[in-house]
Amino acid sequence: MTTRLNRLEPSRRQFLGAASAIAGAALLPRTAAAANPLVVTCWGGAYEKGIKDVFADPFTKETGVPVTLVNNADLTKMKVQVESRNVQWDVFDSIGPQITAGAKQGLWEDIDRSIVDTSDLISPGGRNYVGTYLYGGGIAFDPKRVPEGKRPMTFKDLWDGKAFPGRRGLRNRIPETLEMALVADGVAPDKLYPLDIERGFKAMDRIKPFVKKWIETTPETITLLTSNEIDFSFTYLSRVVPAQKAGSSVDISRQQMINSLEYLAVPKHSKNREAAMRYVAFCLRPDRQAAFANALYFAPNSRKAQPLVQSEARRYMPDATNPNNVIVNDAWWADNYDALQKRFTEWMLT
Repeated sequence: MTTRLNRLEPSRRQFLGAASAIAGAALLPRTAAAANPLVVTCWGGAYEKGIKDVFADPFTKETGVPVTLVNNADLTKMKVQVESRNVQWDVFDSIGPQITAGAKQGLWEDIDRSIVDTSDLISPGGRNYVGTYLYGGGIAFDPKRVPEGKRPMTFKDLWDGKAFPGRRGLRNRIPETLEMALVADGVAPDKLYPLDIERGFKAMDRIKPFVKKWIETTPETITLLTSNEIDFSFTYLSRVVPAQKAGSSVDISRQQMINSLEYLAVPKHSKNREAAMRYVAFCLRPDRQAAFANALYFAPNSRKAQPLVQSEARRYMPDATNPNNVIVNDAWWADNYDALQKRFTEWMLT
């Protein structure tokens, strides 16, 4: 894995696979606990439960600072809050394209290096955001409803509505979708960037008639599948495995996936800036990173956490060494996210 990733842009070397973070980050003394709750964005469902159990509640127990989780992380809403100086969210937990685009727009506070030590992180992030973990997304289906041979296992298969008939569910955000479209159209995963935007939209035109639902919230990528409202869904290992363990009939192809890094940032004008920085530091601790990996099968972004990850969890973690997999280039999206998300939103409505 290291050999492949070292050839990539700095923003993509983030995906070396495994773990640890800042040892012994200082915490707020209880006497300094914020009067107001620390508000952190989230993604609902199993992810929200994992955040609450591994990060939010333990942080509150150690610091006395209450944490409120809100769904769903929306960069447009975040920008409105910052520009109006009426910031309601203290920590923004989101995907690379949103975080890096927000950084370019000046939405984030510089990371307070006296509180947050990123020296042990595999991907230290940027001046004003930090990487937390690697996640993998792919094509999910119900093996009881769809027989072998009729399940799309690659993005090319997913785009072939005749050979693989069925109702599709794709995310209503352009990152990941544009990459899938180009790979389905024949672009090699390691030759994607810079993305050929016009070719990608033409490829998306082909799948549009087969998309039953453009999915807004991450939990729906599973619930729409398990309720038989769609047949194939772009979703994530961290959603599929917990659903399987809970008894749902759902599976995901690992022949081809999209690997991405999640990030944390503190918005400018936060009323709880110091507590927010300490929450970020807490999330990067090796014990917390490993606990989150064990709970939801993410690959941690701190080296010291790796030996703490259970072998069972490693089986389900994203694989950045598979040459069929896409690694999202967050630096490219920083320059293109806003304009392309606007175009994609309009495209979905036509």
